[in-house]
Amino acid sequence: MRAVVQRVSQARVTVDGEVVGEIGLGLAVLVGVTHGDGEKEARWLARKIAGLRIFEDEAGKMNRSVREVGGAVLVVSQFTLYGDARKGRRPSFVHAAPPEQAEPLIDALVRFLQEEGVPVATGRFRAMMQVCLCNEGPVTIILDTPG
Repeated sequence: MRAVVQRVSQARVTVDGEVVGEIGLGLAVLVGVTHGDGEKEARWLARKIAGLRIFEDEAGKMNRSVREVGGAVLVVSQFTLYGDARKGRRPSFVHAAPPEQAEPLIDALVRFLQEEGVPVATGRFRAMMQVCLCNEGPVTIILDTPG
């Protein structure tokens, strides 16, 4: 699994003019799933996201996690994170898992984040989404699960 994690002051996902997911302070997380991924990777990613120390403490150092600052996570499925544009001008998505595999793993990631004590909002799987966020810092971290 691959995630692009952004520290935000606010973020929301809209589908057909309807807000389907929204958070204040926290993390906006775009998540892609590849063929060999399973619940093990989803659990690892949830723990990493929940514990990632990218919020500032009193001294201005990135030393606090989303849990410690009372934030939330907005999870948005993004198969294009596995797009490969090294050849030609049109990306290939052969490394992205099919929706039948990806959707249950995105759901598992959400569940595991909730088990880590983090409030979670989501986008809508397989929908054309508009994602609006205010990246604070900016702070953006790319995470790839081991293996």
